[in-house]
Amino acid sequence: MNEPGDAGIDLGLDRAHGARIYDYILGGKDNFEADREAAEASLRVWPALRTHMRANRAFMHRAGRFLAAERGVRQFLDIGTGIPTQPNLHEVVQAVVPDACVVYADNDPIVLAHARALMTGNGHGKTAYIDADMREPEKILAAPQLRDTLDLDQPIGLMLIAMLHFIEDDDEALRVARHVIDVLPPGSYFAATIATDDFAPEPLAKVREEYHAHGETLRWRPKEQAERFFEGLELEEPGLVQMHKWRPDPIDIGSIDDADIAMYGAVGRKP
Repeated sequence: MNEPGDAGIDLGLDRAHGARIYDYILGGKDNFEADREAAEASLRVWPALRTHMRANRAFMHRAGRFLAAERGVRQFLDIGTGIPTQPNLHEVVQAVVPDACVVYADNDPIVLAHARALMTGNGHGKTAYIDADMREPEKILAAPQLRDTLDLDQPIGLMLIAMLHFIEDDDEALRVARHVIDVLPPGSYFAATIATDDFAPEPLAKVREEYHAHGETLRWRPKEQAERFFEGLELEEPGLVQMHKWRPDPIDIGSIDDADIAMYGAVGRKP
C-alpha cells in the first residue's frame, strides 16, 4: 500500500475531511487548511462543537472499557477509526485485557500512516489495520487482516463511532451497519454514536451548511432513525441516550449541557 504523498494518492487537501476536522478541534496537528477553515467556521456557529467531540471520544473509551471489563469481549472491529488520539481503542481494551485483538478500518491515507506508526499492540494482543471505506463492508469482512486477527466464531465488539453521519442516505447507512452486524456471531456487541440535531437544531443546521460548504458530508438523524441501527439487539442500560449520558464517569455527571451534545450513543448485544 502506498504511503500518503506517494504518486497517485489523492489526499483531498483542497476539501475538508471529517477525521481531520475532528483532529484539529481536539488539538491535533494532522490537518490542513481546508480542515481548519471548516472547523473554525463550525465553531463560530456552534462553540459547543469541541465539548461535543470530546464527549464522543469519551464515549468510545467507556464503551470499549465496558465491553472488555464487564462483558468479556476479547475482539474488536473499529470501522472509521480516524486519526488516533491517545488513548485509542486498542490501548483502552488492552489495558483491561492484554491479549485483546483489535482491527481498525479506514480509508484516509493520513490515517494509514498513523496506523503503521502508532497502532501497535502492547506485545500481547494483536492489532491490525484495513485500508477500506466503511461503505464497502464486504471488503472489510473479507480482508485477510481481519481474518488473521479476529475469530469470527467468537464474539466481537463492533465500533462505529461518529461515522454514520458521513453517509447521507438513510437506507445506505443502515445497510452498511447491518451488513456487518448480521455477519457477527451471537454474543457480539455493537457500539455506535449517531449524529442528531434533536437538541440544538438551529446552530446545527448552520454546522451542516459549513461542512457541506467545505466539501464534507454531515447528516443529522432523529432518535427514531438512530434506533433503527439497533433493531433486534439487546440494548445495554441505559439504552439509546445522548452519548454523555451513557454510563458516565461520576466526575462528568451534570457537567455537560444537553444542548452541547449532538449524538446519541448505545451499546447493543446480538442475541
